Order: sequence, then C-alpha cells, then structure tokens
Amino acid sequence: MAHHFAILAEGLEKRFGQTQALRGLDLAAEEGTVLGVLGPNGAGKTTAVRILTTLLQPDAGHAEVAGLDVVRHPNQLRALIGLTGQYAAVDEYLTGRENLEMFGRLYHLPKKWARQRADELIERFDLVDAANRTLKTYSGGMRRRLDLAASLIVSPPVLFLDEPTTGLDPRSRIGMWDIIAGLVSDGTTVLLTTQYLEEADQLANQIVVVDGGRVIAKGTADELKTQIGGERLDVTLARGSDINAALRTLGAYSDGEPRVEVERRFISLPIANGARQLPAVVRDLDAAGVRLDDLNLRRPTLDDVFLTLTGHVAEASAGDEMNNAARSERSKEKEEVTA
Repeated sequence: MAHHFAILAEGLEKRFGQTQALRGLDLAAEEGTVLGVLGPNGAGKTTAVRILTTLLQPDAGHAEVAGLDVVRHPNQLRALIGLTGQYAAVDEYLTGRENLEMFGRLYHLPKKWARQRADELIERFDLVDAANRTLKTYSGGMRRRLDLAASLIVSPPVLFLDEPTTGLDPRSRIGMWDIIAGLVSDGTTVLLTTQYLEEADQLANQIVVVDGGRVIAKGTADELKTQIGGERLDVTLARGSDINAALRTLGAYSDGEPRVEVERRFISLPIANGARQLPAVVRDLDAAGVRLDDLNLRRPTLDDVFLTLTGHVAEASAGDEMNNAARSERSKEKEEVTA
C-alpha cells in the first residue's frame, strides 16, 4: 500500500463523565491533502483534534500523526504540528509582532530567527499595518489570521484547524480559505473541522461526517452528494396557501421523503428528471389552488447530505460544553507555559 498517511486514527474512544464524546472514531489523511471533518457542535470534532494534537489521551484506540504515536511520542510530535483553535491562544496586551515572536521563543527558536519568522508571517498574512498594534484593537478576522500565523511559526508539516472561520464575515472567511489552500499546495497536510458545509466543499479532498462521536459517512464532496441522489425541488408557498394540499400534490412527484419547514412555508423534495416534470408540477399545484412565492430546481448540496445523514441541520452555536472545557484548560496551559 503506497499511501502515506500523515494522520491516522483508529477506533478512538473518549468519555467525559457521563458523556461519550468519541465512540470508535476512524480518520485518515494522506500527506499534502485536506481532510474535512464535518459535524454539528458536540459531535466530537474538538475532542478528536485534542487527542491528535497530544492535548488529551484517548481511552481506547490509537492514533499516529506524521508517523508518530500520539500517546507514546507527544513531545517529538508537538514540534511537527500546528494547531489553531476557535479561540485565539494569544495575548491581548502584546502587539501582533510580539505575539508571534513569543510563539517563536516557545518553540525554542533563537531570538533572531523568531523575529525573522514573525516578519515573514506578518507579511504573508497581510498584517503589516497592524503588526505594532496591541491585539485588543484587532478585528475577529485579524485575530484569526494571527492565530493561524502563530501555528505556522515552525512551518509544521501537519496542521490542525479547529473551526478556523467560525464567526468570521464572508470576506475574511474567503481570505482564510486562500491562505489554507496556499499552505496545502506547499505540501502541508491539513485536518480541518468545520460546521460550514461550503468550507468543506471548497477546501477538502476527503470529507468525513461525524455525528455522536463516530464517522457516519465519508468520501469526496461529489461522492457524498451523489450518495443522496439527484436533483431537489424547493418550493416556497405564498402566504395563506395550504401546505398539506401542496404536500399531497407534490407527493406524486417525490423521489423520497420531502423536508418541510412550516414557518418558512418551505418544502424541499428529491425529484427524478426534474426539468421534464416541472411543467406538470406547476400545473398540478395551480389546479390544487396552491400559490407559490418561489420554485427552484437544484443539485443537492452538502447541507442536504448532512441533513439526510444526521437528521438535523449543522448548527453553528456559540461553542459547546467541550469547547468551554477546552478553553479553561487552554488558559491553564498558557499560564504554565508563561510561568
């Protein structure tokens, strides 16, 4: 087998008190690719990242990153990985440049190298104008870029990005995507956790969908989309139209379970040969007295895949239990490092 896996996890299990965060999670990322780990909050994504980055020991299973066992060789491994989390692990009262130099020193770079590397990264991440301002003055997007820059101080071959664009505006998000794509084309292997389906679509070579601490599907974005079938018909009813009458009429054309959002007066259903059937659908709805605000025929998106697989929407909420635990843990670690 000629595959070189930069990240390999088999049967990972982790429990926190009553909560089983991981129940036999398997992951594999080939060198120089992006593995997208997709799942709602509480699915176990952050727990998996913390095990793979040596911050947490698994209860069962085993994992290797860059060929090193995460439990047996944590110190060697830390020199080979970068981790950027959802909450920038940086110091509010230092400037952007000072933050990067501090990270360089924590990685035992000589002062001169640390400074040089900080300057390169400031340039690369378009932070030149802000380099000498304290972090308190940074916007969310600038913090995220600085956080990513900090994780690249030692040009790690393997990079873990835990929801790197959560809470960013669309422009900053696209900027981050460009930077991440650039790193990968330079040969970095990236594991990216995300709740944004278009992010996985945009960046990931392989995607695994995680729910309830285990992988429930995997493949390329296209493979996953094909898994749930062909086109979908989305219908938004005009106010006052009878949703049940609409469902009865559409039932004749539906290729599977329709999805209904009553508040939005919205129905989405899988349909075969949509373009050919569309005129008949419209005539039948009209005959049943159902008026429409909108009608749209489209290919399935990763959102549909997610919904079909998990039965619920990927909710971007402000951070689950695990992340709060991770955050307090992280501030403790930082105090130990700086003490």
